[in-house]
Amino acid sequence: MKDLKAVKGRYLIQRLIEQGEHEQQDFKFAISDARKIARSVSAFANNSGGCLLIGVKDNGAIAGVRNEEDVYVVEQAAQMCCEPAQPITFEAFKCDPGVIVIRATVPRAAERPVRVREADGRLRAYYRVADENIAAHPLMVRAWMLQADASPSDEPLMLDGFAQEILAAVRGADEPLDPSQLPIMIHRSAAATSALAARLLALGLISFTFHAPSHSFRLIPAE
Repeated sequence: MKDLKAVKGRYLIQRLIEQGEHEQQDFKFAISDARKIARSVSAFANNSGGCLLIGVKDNGAIAGVRNEEDVYVVEQAAQMCCEPAQPITFEAFKCDPGVIVIRATVPRAAERPVRVREADGRLRAYYRVADENIAAHPLMVRAWMLQADASPSDEPLMLDGFAQEILAAVRGADEPLDPSQLPIMIHRSAAATSALAARLLALGLISFTFHAPSHSFRLIPAE
């Protein structure tokens, strides 16, 4: 299977399954949609990396890889549906006679964002939150792009009054702040506030947290 030599690994795979699906691990049994898999690749690459256990059902049952096409679909997802294309390493583990599980490892991207070309042609970046792939907030994507474009010769951002207003609003909020409310709070234009907030995010002066019930990203002070 893809020139992979399977090694005994039921104990290893079982230990991984016992951890459940989480920020750095996803179970995949039926693989038929490269674009859907690309969202997982994007989410892992934009976060801290992770792995797909191919041949494991959502409930943790070891079913084994159905055929080698599953591996090719994952490769296609990473190489043809992700921009830029992402490297993936594959390892095969024998769990029972005739039952093989593939571990596909996605490293953290050297440069973010890693985006997926969706069916409508749009590019969308994803981020891993617990066991879900979440569409990244536009400010997060903008901050990643600033980080990717940064060079050692860039002049440091001067924390002028405008920047201080943003920092004060985020720090002074009673709860994590909805980014759409920030321009209203500081009485500045949405475009200018978003541009500067993205720079502050890129510099690590503010950060994002995720609210699961509303599936929304909120601004918080950097730790």
